[in-house]
Amino acid sequence: MKTAVGRRKRLPHLFLLAAVATNLAGAAKTLDVYDIDVEGGKSVLIVSPSGESMLIDAGWPGYNGRDSDRIVAAAKSAGLKQIDYLVISHYDIDHLGDVPLLVSKFPVKHIVDHGPMEASGKTPSDQYKAYAAVRDRMDHIVVKAGDSIPLKGVDVLVVTAARKHIEGPLKGGGGPNPLCATTPEVPERPSDVEDNMSIGLLFTLGKFRMLDLADLESAYDYKLMCPNNPIGSVDVYQVSIHGQDKGVSPVLAQALQARVALMGNGPRKGGAPQTWTTLRGASGMEDIWQVHYSIAGGKENNPPDDYIANLDGADGTHWIKLSAASSGTFSVTNGRNAFSKTYR
Repeated sequence: MKTAVGRRKRLPHLFLLAAVATNLAGAAKTLDVYDIDVEGGKSVLIVSPSGESMLIDAGWPGYNGRDSDRIVAAAKSAGLKQIDYLVISHYDIDHLGDVPLLVSKFPVKHIVDHGPMEASGKTPSDQYKAYAAVRDRMDHIVVKAGDSIPLKGVDVLVVTAARKHIEGPLKGGGGPNPLCATTPEVPERPSDVEDNMSIGLLFTLGKFRMLDLADLESAYDYKLMCPNNPIGSVDVYQVSIHGQDKGVSPVLAQALQARVALMGNGPRKGGAPQTWTTLRGASGMEDIWQVHYSIAGGKENNPPDDYIANLDGADGTHWIKLSAASSGTFSVTNGRNAFSKTYR
């Protein structure tokens, strides 16, 4: 009898602990994004609230497997056992990386790309051939604009792919873009056709939205955003083409009205001064976070040190981490010093 009474007395406490655990589990279900330091290449790791993962691009090949090691370190830090979707946005070497080496170090379930390299008019490189040999043995998904990638727990819409873009407006988009009339149109650069094959993705989790157009250049910003803005506003803009001027047009970068820009630049690649001016001139822009200090930018065209993962000088290989909730609140954290800011 005494034992039974004791059990009854403890039940309210057990219910309270269960409720707290449930609330904590719910609070932990965020969309987590890691901008990995691949020295001016591109590699962004996404972990959805369901626990499924996506890696956008694999950085550079060579350097004794440097970038694949950094990707694996980020994946393990995120608690992953595999990468569910590896998206190769396009086949430039600083995005394609060394996929055979990466998959030998960490399991990959599906590979997503825009189709064969020949479609861009380029002759397949040896690096691409090695990638294709691995891809063709795996589950391979070719996407086009308007498709969705079935990453559980978050909506992932393909906005651009293989020089095509979504035609109709999305919810909240479709309004005239006045920046088209005030910004000179830039002609397409035929020497960089692979850039404009880029798979561009819009991530939506409840009220939170993030846009990543990989290496889409300014000429294609116009094709997407003029005369009307089909996307509307976003919370976070993953700055196109490493923050190089050829890919950051006001018709996109300012029309999005993003609160935060995340830039995957290197010390000597991207982070261009004109890009900084364009981003700072965007309505609603609160902060720019950079993977590296931009040497070309100098103090005037770089954010404060707390917003830079890797400062001028010795490279610490740190990433920037974003965590977003479906309420629209998100935080950004500097992997170098754990400085964090929340945007409500």
